[in-house]
Amino acid sequence: MSIGKSINRVDAFDKVTGRAQFTDDFKLNNALVAKVLHSTIASGVVKVIDISEAMKLKGVVKIVTCFDVPDIQYPTAGHPYSLDPAHMDIADRKLLNKIVRYYGDDIAAVVATDIVTATRAINLIKVEYEEYKPILSIEAALKQGANKIHEEYPGNILAHTSYEIGNYENAIKEEGLIVFEGEYELSPVKHCHIENPISYAYAEGKRLVVVSSTQIPHIARRVIGQALGMDWGKIRVIKPYIGGGFGNKQEVLYEPLNAYLCKVIGGRCVKLDISREEDFVNTRLRTAMKIKIKSYVRANGRFVARKLEMYGNKGAYASHGHSVTNKSGHAFKQIYKDEVATKGDMYSVYTNMPASGAMRGYGIPQITFALESHVDDIASKLGLDKIEMRKLNAMKLGFIDNQVKCNSNGLAECIDKGRKYIDWDNKLIEYKNQTGPVRRGVGMAIFSYAVGVFPISLETAACRIVLNQDGSVQVQMGATEIGQGADTVFAQMVSEVLDIPIENVHTISTQDTDITPFDTGAYASRQSYVSGMAAKKAAMELKEKIIEHANFMLRLPAGNLELKDNNIIKKETGEVLASLKDVSMHALYNTEKSVHITSEVTNQCKSNTFAFGVCFAEVEVDIPVGKIKVIKVINVHDSGTILNPALAAAQVHGGMSMSLGYGLTEQLLFDDATGRMLNDNLLDYKLPTTMDTPHLEAQFVETYDVSGPFGNKALGEPPAIPVAPAIRNAVLNATGVNFNIAPLTPQRLVEKFKKENLI
Repeated sequence: MSIGKSINRVDAFDKVTGRAQFTDDFKLNNALVAKVLHSTIASGVVKVIDISEAMKLKGVVKIVTCFDVPDIQYPTAGHPYSLDPAHMDIADRKLLNKIVRYYGDDIAAVVATDIVTATRAINLIKVEYEEYKPILSIEAALKQGANKIHEEYPGNILAHTSYEIGNYENAIKEEGLIVFEGEYELSPVKHCHIENPISYAYAEGKRLVVVSSTQIPHIARRVIGQALGMDWGKIRVIKPYIGGGFGNKQEVLYEPLNAYLCKVIGGRCVKLDISREEDFVNTRLRTAMKIKIKSYVRANGRFVARKLEMYGNKGAYASHGHSVTNKSGHAFKQIYKDEVATKGDMYSVYTNMPASGAMRGYGIPQITFALESHVDDIASKLGLDKIEMRKLNAMKLGFIDNQVKCNSNGLAECIDKGRKYIDWDNKLIEYKNQTGPVRRGVGMAIFSYAVGVFPISLETAACRIVLNQDGSVQVQMGATEIGQGADTVFAQMVSEVLDIPIENVHTISTQDTDITPFDTGAYASRQSYVSGMAAKKAAMELKEKIIEHANFMLRLPAGNLELKDNNIIKKETGEVLASLKDVSMHALYNTEKSVHITSEVTNQCKSNTFAFGVCFAEVEVDIPVGKIKVIKVINVHDSGTILNPALAAAQVHGGMSMSLGYGLTEQLLFDDATGRMLNDNLLDYKLPTTMDTPHLEAQFVETYDVSGPFGNKALGEPPAIPVAPAIRNAVLNATGVNFNIAPLTPQRLVEKFKKENLI
């Protein structure tokens, strides 16, 4: 049995020895190098680009400007394609842009023999602009008479969605309800994956091949075709090993431009890599949000009616469109259920800032910070037990929202485990009525997370398994391994169904759209749930075919045989009749009926469920210097069946680390006048290091979710959700001061502590 065991990663040896091939390892002879010229204004129009001096440089092969590229607007989001035009991603970007919409917009590109020449050429290009005053905030974008960032969107509102469950206006008329209001702000942050986005593009016959560090090879193929106006079948995308993505590479970034550059120079290989500074500015950010919550509550803490007003700063381009803000807003009515009514309004707003898109958690970290801060503030003001108030209002088993059903719910057990680890009850007593400059406190936050994208978008995944002559199998998944351990879990699933040793399952980590079965990619914590079901179904089909051939080989009637422990056995007695290798060899080489035993199955997922979890944190706050030290922190997750405990713990550790940064240190800063990013590097952007990270405790409550392939549900993104609000609430417990903005930087802490007369 493989499921539930801490089996070593199937890619571990290649990665730790350096044998794994990443995109930059796919070097072709005489490859040219591309470099992009970025705008030095945030809003305006490119009037003239003078490339004459740059073209004189020896080694410059081609310079392409925004006046040369096809007049095609295309989408960049890594979403499944929709046959319904109303549900297609927003096409608002071109390969290079005449209209400048943020500081750093792509306006020209150089192809040269080497990076030094390409960089020198970029510096020699002269640009004339017609410059406008940039719109850098949601408030400025929504102001009456503000410049339109995109002509198609007057008022700079990309989208507005709303919902109302029950009658909100009637609900709030009930006598005796206590009203609470809160406003919360979440800053833009960066993914900071180790490997920057990089691609190679070259011609192969009449087709273009793009080798890319992408989470979504099949979607990248389609978007490249859309951007270049090419048939999708004339494009091939190869995804090697990838050095992280966290949602940034769930976007088609520079692959279309690179493919175009390759095409216009006759198909010679072009490498387009970007610097860390370019990655910060020119790829995607976590969506900055402003959130207002109004709650009508009974004295016992029961929510009667709540209202949400949410604004997401999309930046200059739609990227994932309204989906991040929309998902965030809908989560508001999921984790907590109002007794009478819930109302939500979600807006996505264009500004002259770098575009925001997908990042681990996809809007749920933002709403969870706001909501869990709000809940803690209510409980504090009413003098209620913060855990009991959450349990009173939290989602119950059987809850359904838009076809997403709570099939299993271990949240209460998660809370109990975390409570015990942090010693919650004793610490609340110990830290009561503190004085002095250094104080301690404990806080907690809960969350729910809907797995995958059904029913909003198509959920489809395919798996191919091939039986080898030695009885081992090769597994090809369209789902992408991006560092999370998916290939290992897929191998475990196949091993479990076939009942063969894990070392006999060879998972192919490279995706190639010419060869690999279709899958929409790595996002939405969908892979073990959606793609995993494809692996399970393909293994079941292969098992049937193996037994069918074993019946033929052994001249036995159907129904008598089973595949167990790498052997064909008699069901009734358990007698071993043949090894799997014997059957494999016979299938291919017998002269009577040679057959290549394979299976290929598509799983269209038409179900969804909720994962749950909690974080408890203990902190020490040095009030005069505004320093927060995390003493103890634990995440407890209900992700259904834990497929691989060691991998699961690693996922939780990584997610908790990201949430620590989100809550305490990470914040992108911009010049208020120009919109230029000020800390676009790993020195000035305060990413937590190992020196800043306490022990991260990860524990699980296992439930069995009937909709998952092995009772499992999401775990990839949930760990990044609850730590930031738990720390915020621990600071509230320690100091009595509530902070409604993240991150909780020293400057912000000191300013508010002064305001509250603690300093």
